[in-house]
Amino acid sequence: MDEGKPSTSGLEWNFLLVLLAIVTLAFAWLIEPFLGAILWGIILAVLFMPLNKRILGFLPGRLNSAAFLTLLIIIALVIAPALALGVALVGEASEVYERLRSGEIDFAQAFAAAEKALPTWMREQLEAYGFADTASIRERLYAGVTNVLEFLISQLFKIGQGAISFFLALGVTLYLTFFLLRDGDALARKIETAIPLHAEQRRSLLAKFIVVIRATINGTGVVAILQGAIGGFIFYMLDIPGALLWGVLMGFLSLIPAIGTGLVWAPVAIYLMVTGALWDGIILALCGVFIISMVDNVVRPILVGRETRIPDYIVLITTLSGLQLFGFNGIIIGPLLAAAFLAVWHIFAETHGSGDAQASA
Repeated sequence: MDEGKPSTSGLEWNFLLVLLAIVTLAFAWLIEPFLGAILWGIILAVLFMPLNKRILGFLPGRLNSAAFLTLLIIIALVIAPALALGVALVGEASEVYERLRSGEIDFAQAFAAAEKALPTWMREQLEAYGFADTASIRERLYAGVTNVLEFLISQLFKIGQGAISFFLALGVTLYLTFFLLRDGDALARKIETAIPLHAEQRRSLLAKFIVVIRATINGTGVVAILQGAIGGFIFYMLDIPGALLWGVLMGFLSLIPAIGTGLVWAPVAIYLMVTGALWDGIILALCGVFIISMVDNVVRPILVGRETRIPDYIVLITTLSGLQLFGFNGIIIGPLLAAAFLAVWHIFAETHGSGDAQASA
């Protein structure tokens, strides 16, 4: 026992643990309104910490200057484009919604045309499986598309209407990011010493956790941006209304492995084919299969790697669960919790395996 440290009895230790839990829960309740802002601040700091260290290499000892320059780069590369995209998206989503309500975009007509184009044997099969009431199917399809657009527009306008709280949260994110960039290494050392594990296990846990999180966020974010940008550009070249809206939606749905972007381009390709734009529909379908969908298979393994990649089925489940539990922030929270889960179990497996090996020796 260290002479410099006072001894702690079992009762005192239990009281300290209870007090620690109460204070931690109270602190979590206190910062709950800004949990999303804090989360994004931590993510930005983790992602841009390597850049901050490179800048610090040119400005040795000037922690404030390096963190401030990194923050300016974050604003230029991430924050400003995201705000501009949000403003443009509100206008385009509203335009598409109005065209849908006015009947200029008529999904019911497209559905009826597709129904007529079906061969007799397929229509008979649909009737045999209980899909004879095509009118109700058309109504549900129209209602589904309308509800999706209404939800998207309402969320975008909600952000705009709550401009004060939005920019307050953005300010908290950037403020926290600055200090995490400046003091991140010192904070990491404090957290490391507080973890009740051996020094080697602590370092391995933190290193594995950061690597998995960085790879997961980088892979998810870059793939979403690429698929959304490519999909939106293809829609724009084919003169499909709402190219920006559909591109953003494809980027969002790319978080769902394998089928994500196909939930957008496949129905639109079918819509084009059955409404007379046959070649546009064929081109969109081919681009969707061989370009948009292939980005995930090509880019993600390069960015994430085999060792740190989270299995697709875990990404799917945690993303959907995160959305349901935490709203928009759940897109990040879900995979992050999965990354933490895998990192901790990886460390446990390594420790347990080395312990068994030593025991057998």
